[in-house]
Amino acid sequence: MKNRWVKSVLTVAIMAASASLWAETVTPVSQSVQTVTKAQIKSGIDKQYFDHEVRANDDFFKHTNGLWLKNTEIPADKAGWGIFYQLAEESTVRLHGIVEALSKQNNAKGSTEQKVATLYADFMNEKAIEDLGIKPIQAEIDRVEHMKSKQDIAQVAAHFSRIGVTSPFDVGIDQDMKQSTEMIAMLVQSGLGLPDRDYYLKDDAKFKQTRSQYLAYIEKTLTLAGDQHAKQRAQEILKLETQIAKAQWSNVQNRDLPKLYNIYKVEDLSKLTSKVDWKAYLDGQQLSSKISKIQVAQPSYFKNLTPIINNTSLDAWKAYFKFHLISDFSPLLSKAFVDNSFEFYSHQLRDIKEPKVRWKRGVALVNGTLGESLGQVYVEKYFSPEKKQRMEHLVQNLMKAYSQSIEQLDWMSPTTKVQAQKKLSSFAVKIGYPNKWRDYSALDIQENDLVGNVLRSREFVHQFELNKLGKPVDRDEWHMTPQTVNAYYNPSLNEIVFPAAILQPPFFDIDADDAVNYGAIGAIIGHEISHGFDDQGSQFDDVGNMKNWWTAEDNKKFKEKTQALVQQYKSYEVVKGYHVDGELTLGENIADNSGLAIAYKAYQLSLNGQAAPVLDNLTGEQRFYIGWAQAWREKMKDAQQIEYLKSDPHSPSAVRANATLKNQQPFYDAFKLKEGDKMYLPANKRVTIW
Repeated sequence: MKNRWVKSVLTVAIMAASASLWAETVTPVSQSVQTVTKAQIKSGIDKQYFDHEVRANDDFFKHTNGLWLKNTEIPADKAGWGIFYQLAEESTVRLHGIVEALSKQNNAKGSTEQKVATLYADFMNEKAIEDLGIKPIQAEIDRVEHMKSKQDIAQVAAHFSRIGVTSPFDVGIDQDMKQSTEMIAMLVQSGLGLPDRDYYLKDDAKFKQTRSQYLAYIEKTLTLAGDQHAKQRAQEILKLETQIAKAQWSNVQNRDLPKLYNIYKVEDLSKLTSKVDWKAYLDGQQLSSKISKIQVAQPSYFKNLTPIINNTSLDAWKAYFKFHLISDFSPLLSKAFVDNSFEFYSHQLRDIKEPKVRWKRGVALVNGTLGESLGQVYVEKYFSPEKKQRMEHLVQNLMKAYSQSIEQLDWMSPTTKVQAQKKLSSFAVKIGYPNKWRDYSALDIQENDLVGNVLRSREFVHQFELNKLGKPVDRDEWHMTPQTVNAYYNPSLNEIVFPAAILQPPFFDIDADDAVNYGAIGAIIGHEISHGFDDQGSQFDDVGNMKNWWTAEDNKKFKEKTQALVQQYKSYEVVKGYHVDGELTLGENIADNSGLAIAYKAYQLSLNGQAAPVLDNLTGEQRFYIGWAQAWREKMKDAQQIEYLKSDPHSPSAVRANATLKNQQPFYDAFKLKEGDKMYLPANKRVTIW
């Protein structure tokens, strides 16, 4: 179950996440987030980064971050740099300290501490890895070579899914979208080595160049493995993946949740395609005895597999599986494979100049394998009870402001408002860390067996997911670790989750005035709440079922507003020739706009009618919006930005900062915007939803 696409359908985060070894969610509110004397109070604003050559009323993002943008170089081992990157880097350094400390202890055999230390030591043992070359995955290569007919595609695809290797389709386990108290298996499209189907199908110069580089990468990967027909096989693999890309649903199509909900009896899967041995596939996934039905996310994709399988030779399928096996495990193999993988996936594809130092990659591996065990230590060292208490207070304030806002909506009927309030009052809130930690006792980590440890860890995850079937939904489970700099909303659980690592400056500064905290972490809280009411979340009720709770007229008005937002955002050109996809980013744009508006209301209510202090010659309202804009401080390589424009449901940071502000009337008031200013939008063009 390598493909976590299933989770991404139902879990929406504040930022895109990467998991590779290379890469790096009128009732007055109570008074203040913190109580400080006037002598102690600080604004929390980084005025040193202001660029006064750019008017705030023309480009607020550049005005508040301009000097940082001019003077900051993106680190050589990254495709971008900014607040999220910086905090993620700090988290990595902290985790490194934790791992090193555990490695120096005398750990009991079989303990979680021993597993952390052993896995890290195995990754850091470069000589042993170099001596082994490709041998650690030879048994898996042999599995591919022993394929006797295309009937064996199902068995290999099932096995590769379990060990984390790219395959044409995958299975995930998640809550049933229409019966949220039950878990269901979901069959989804997969199978590409490039970031998005557009990389195969579009004919602009960037994508043509990438395809040429990818072809060379495939050939070299197979050559390193001793394949005598690498050039021919590479061409066959690219041709096969291009056919898969043509058959796949786009990212925008995959946002249409009702169309993804297609329940099939297991015995009816052959109606999709008879060219896949579905019994063998489900046997290989250990699902046959556990399920009688399955959700098929993209039925037309599976129907189109019939001609793809028919028209592709067995040798080409073998080459496809062999290549993806080697490619996906390359970061764990000898230097030639590591360098080859970096050169394409990091340097050519994302313009990253240097690989991460080895210890960072080792920490990433341990974190991805034993994340909650590290998280438990992380929380003890770096997350105080005071932070959790104050965050709970902030969330409570945002929820109250949201409730008031719903009551004041002039476009929604009382009938729908009742249901919206019911959903809002049912939100579950998780802050900092889980109430119970994952049990890793069944995970076997052995000395001097890096690839074996990774294979067993992926099988451990597979069994963890399988064990959810037929059991009550675990409402205590987290889908991010505490050390993750992110946040998310899960509609099937109707919950918002804020890991410990995002609850630090500049997002959350317990020593700063309320204004900047409401503009930064307050807007993030509002963002996650708003996902419960965006174009996808609004289709789920208070108990997490995909069920309509809108009147037809209210739903029509809502869609009119969201379509206006689509048109707004698609006008932004980020890289020459590449615009924001207003449909792909709609949910996140709704959450940004609504979250910021609600955070501002919560800030105003927190003042209880008192005037906010003027700090650093800035009013409270001005500091609120500066806090918002500086939270999105970021610069990114064009190559990485293009990838995100195609695949990431979030708008680029500068767009998130400025486009959202253009729809906020209090922003106009705070900075006295007028017609002619570049940040100005006519009132009839502004979009206000929640």
